[in-house]
Parts: sequence; C-alpha cells; structure tokens
Amino acid sequence: MNALFGETLRRLRIDKGLSQQQLAKKMFVDRSTVTKWESGSRLPDVEVINRLARCLGVGTAALMDAAAQGSERPIVLVLDDEKIVLSGAMALLRVALPRAEVVGFTRPSQALAFARTSPVALAFLDIEMGRVSGLDVCRELLTVCPRANVVYLTAYRDYSFDAWATGACGFLLKPLTPDAVREQLSRLRYPFPTGGMVT
Repeated sequence: MNALFGETLRRLRIDKGLSQQQLAKKMFVDRSTVTKWESGSRLPDVEVINRLARCLGVGTAALMDAAAQGSERPIVLVLDDEKIVLSGAMALLRVALPRAEVVGFTRPSQALAFARTSPVALAFLDIEMGRVSGLDVCRELLTVCPRANVVYLTAYRDYSFDAWATGACGFLLKPLTPDAVREQLSRLRYPFPTGGMVT
C-alpha cells in the first residue's frame, strides 16, 4: 500500500485538469489501473512512472520520491555463502541505506524461505555458492517477489552475460563499495527509497 504515491498522482492529475479516464487513455491503460494507482493499492514500475511524469508534465523526481517515501521500511536481502563477505556487505548497506531493513543469509534455502513471507524490495545475490547458483535463486526469488530489484555480487566478470537473462537489474563486482551501491541504486527497475545514502 502506498498512499503517498496515490495522493501525489491524484493531485497532479487534477492540477492538469484530467479525469482518471483521460489519464488512462494517455497512458494506454484501463481506468481501473489509474484508480488502483491513486488508491495506493498498486505501484507502477519505474518505466511507467517516467511515462506518467511525461503525461502530467512534471519531473520524474516528484513521482519517484512519492513512490519511494510512501513505502514501508524496505527489506534488503543479501545472500552470500562466505560469512565474512556477507557480514561486510550487510554492514555497508546498513550505513548506506539507513531506512532499510537489511537481512543476510549464507544458504539459498533460508533466503528463499524468508522471501516467501516478507516482501523483498532489493536483493544482493552471490552467483557462485557451491551447488546452487545465484542465477537460479534469482529466478525463484522473482516468482515469489516479482517486484524485487535483484543485483548480483560476484568476483567473476564472466557471469555478466548469464546474469542479464534472469530478470536481474544489476551486476556488481566484489568487494562492495559505497560508490558501486550508489551507482546501482540509480539503475533499479522498481522504486526504492535511497534517503541517507552515504556520499
């Protein structure tokens, strides 16, 4: 539920003098979709938010900020089979994303079990984890949490081509750095609050 995004969209639509039906027609969607956006029961992805901003003649930032800030505390999941790498990544992300709840796992089965009961907004997945591949974990995670932003963490560049075929939106080489996280957050597929990002 994202009431802030819905209220912001409704205000901008009314300011523009458009009915829900007129906005729906401009966006090539049903009026019921606009109703869901404005009620906060449905949040469009980043591409649709960009189109909405153009239709309403406003900067994308106004809608993106409302989408991100109106969300509950987002959950960031980190999966890496090396405890020391996992610990370092979680510490960096807790500082970089103070508004997020950062959780970490060393076993894919535990991470997926958690995702089945909690709406993961952003996941950082190691690719090579013994018998289980982070590529497979990504595919399963996205069936459970289809609006999760998935970023791969790996020490091997060779995986980059395989990674894009899984629905992920990012790829970072280890070790994780604040600059790399900052750059990746600007490329996410779905809105994510970045307030408090380290500089």
